[in-house]
Amino acid sequence: MLLPCEVAVKSVIPAIRSAIARELTESYGLKQKEVAELLGITQTAVSKYTSHCRGAIFEASEVEGVQPVLKKTVLLLAKGEIDKYELAEKLCTVCGIIRQSGLMCILCRVSDPNIDNSQCIACCPNGNTARLLNPEKEIK
Repeated sequence: MLLPCEVAVKSVIPAIRSAIARELTESYGLKQKEVAELLGITQTAVSKYTSHCRGAIFEASEVEGVQPVLKKTVLLLAKGEIDKYELAEKLCTVCGIIRQSGLMCILCRVSDPNIDNSQCIACCPNGNTARLLNPEKEIK
């Protein structure tokens, strides 16, 4: 059984990076190389994100509650007002929102059809919220 964080690394994080990279290039006119430096990834990765070759399993910005965090993160990145530790915190916040939405359950089920989502307590849609970040508190 894959852990939810392993599924996140393969599908959720790329979807989040894709949304951020596209917003930075399309709305702020940044070059792929500049976006790569801001996100700490390669220009090739940014190219794949912006062309929907990577991170296209779902649209992160369409998950309820994600858009405000992404917008704030993109603005801070564009203005150079966020460091790599704050960026990591924002990415984790978005991942927490996605987990809480129940989308992670679908992604886990795709990766392992034998998972019984009704028994899993890792991502909290069935009541256990102890492991969740508080998105309202995280959006500053």
